[in-house]
Amino acid sequence: MPRAQRRGQGDTLDTALLVTAAFVAGALNAVAGGGSFLTLPALVFTGVPPVVANATGTVALLPGYMAGAWGFREDMQPPPGLSMRAVVLLALIGGSAGAALLLITPDATFRKVVPWLLLAATALFALGPRLRQWAGATAHGPAAPWKAALGMLAVAGYGGYFNGGLGILLLALFGLLGQTQLNAMNGMKNLVSALLTAIAVAIYAAGGIVLWPQALMMMVAATAGGYGGARVARKLPANLLRWGIVATGLVMAAVFFWRQ
Repeated sequence: MPRAQRRGQGDTLDTALLVTAAFVAGALNAVAGGGSFLTLPALVFTGVPPVVANATGTVALLPGYMAGAWGFREDMQPPPGLSMRAVVLLALIGGSAGAALLLITPDATFRKVVPWLLLAATALFALGPRLRQWAGATAHGPAAPWKAALGMLAVAGYGGYFNGGLGILLLALFGLLGQTQLNAMNGMKNLVSALLTAIAVAIYAAGGIVLWPQALMMMVAATAGGYGGARVARKLPANLLRWGIVATGLVMAAVFFWRQ
């Protein structure tokens, strides 16, 4: 087979893989989260360096966070100990710091860190319901403002560096700070995710680590997945969906360990 034909077939398969991964990731994020378990490995498997893959996959999922934040706009309330202005500011500062850290992380180092991050994110996702219960049970009144600010800054920094498991961390944090209204928690989760992801994307773009053709293609697929794919995913039993995502995270982490 001619080399040009083989390359063309490879490009077609890569495109199909990225579009499919982004579509399913959009649907998962709309229902339960875990979309980054698919977008990051898909990009890496098509030959994208890990740091660039992380940045590009984050860009692809940004519209879903923005749509989620808009959908909960009437329910949003800042957690006890923080004002809405403080939440926005801390999300932008933390997201900027995490994104800047990613920019200076060598690919070889990030490749070694990725499987551990995937394992940690998978564990967070698997233990998400218990974490939220624990956070609610241990909340005894509003936290001190400095503790609330430090927690928000730390979680936002994590999100700017690596997106996996961010939603679970935010929900657990809001529970620890004494927030009890689930809609308000989900609204703030989406708002903070959108803000820190937006500033991270701006920094990734300025640093030249976003592959825009792949990012834009995956962005369209993820948006379509969030709208249409979620309708199918919502019909699945919640436990089946959750453990399917956990299994995907474990398999992806194992593959990254194997490829080191």
